[in-house]
Amino acid sequence: MSYPQLLTPEEKLADAKKLLSLPRIVVICGSTRFMTEMTEADLRETKAGRIVVKPGFDMKAPHGLWSDPAEAEALKVRLGELHRAKIRLADEVLVVGDHIGDSTRAEIAYARSLGKPLRFTHPEVDPDA
Repeated sequence: MSYPQLLTPEEKLADAKKLLSLPRIVVICGSTRFMTEMTEADLRETKAGRIVVKPGFDMKAPHGLWSDPAEAEALKVRLGELHRAKIRLADEVLVVGDHIGDSTRAEIAYARSLGKPLRFTHPEVDPDA
């Protein structure tokens, strides 16, 4: 007797997106020093009919929510987890900026480990190019 294969969580998510007729979801990755470029990329991707998720803010800019160093470090960890969730949710990744730091390099490796297609605003910075 043959049993049907159970769907993976990724397959279930892909099926749900199809059933909901969702447009492609693009996650923007890159250093927050490129927030202006990320906003421009968001505009262009949205105009092209894609749903865009990206970093919500730049922790390098002063703000009361992360003025305490201990709270800032905990927030940074939570934001990293949140961004990896955005990568899992997305259909593709757009890497913005002409520099790839350690965090972005780790996000690229994570996206590739999940089989997500990647695009670069500056293809020459692709660590695997």
